[in-house]
Amino acid sequence: MATWANLGSQDSVSPMMEQLTFFHDHTMFILLMITVMVSYLLSTLWFNCYTNRFLLEGQTIEVNWTVIPAVTLVFIALPSLRLLYLLDEVSQPSLTLKVVGHQWFWSYEYSDFGNVECDSYMIPSGDLSEAGFRLLEVDNNVVLPVRTQVRALVTAADVLHSWAVPALGVKIDATPGRLNQTSFFINCSGMFYGQCSEICGANHSFMPIVLESVAPGGFLEWLKSGH
Repeated sequence: MATWANLGSQDSVSPMMEQLTFFHDHTMFILLMITVMVSYLLSTLWFNCYTNRFLLEGQTIEVNWTVIPAVTLVFIALPSLRLLYLLDEVSQPSLTLKVVGHQWFWSYEYSDFGNVECDSYMIPSGDLSEAGFRLLEVDNNVVLPVRTQVRALVTAADVLHSWAVPALGVKIDATPGRLNQTSFFINCSGMFYGQCSEICGANHSFMPIVLESVAPGGFLEWLKSGH
């Protein structure tokens, strides 16, 4: 989860988030090179006491400053398009999770297991344990098996919401009357936190998401326990 000392993205726990992190680093490296080059050119112009009498007829430099940015954009666009297609692909999911946003809580349905349902409300600060995180803990976590391809179907019952778990690279709108879908694959066990990322009313800040990733056997035991 994110803490006050985080200056970058959260540690990735899914292949998609790893690809998003790689693309971020790739783009930032290109931007850094552009910034250094432009800063160098501006500094040389500032301290240069010579005048170029052919400045108004510089076809060569005009071609250069058109071609070079175009090539740079290609190096950014190609991995970006590849990543967009990968994010949209939902192929052969092993488990389907239905997510419904309400004012102001989330409800979850495991439609593959006899429509097991649960509502997830934020735990008030006064009821938190000493180890709890303020405004992030809920009474019912989303429990999912590790190393399993999961498809999430996301909608809303009233207004726009957004289901987001940054460590998984998942952020998808919950729109009333429409089903949006995404998929993710969790690499490791643990607890991953998120929040509603679409302003949805007075208690928008009080509908967190807690996703608990467990071993497949533990997930089946959780289902049998009556949740």
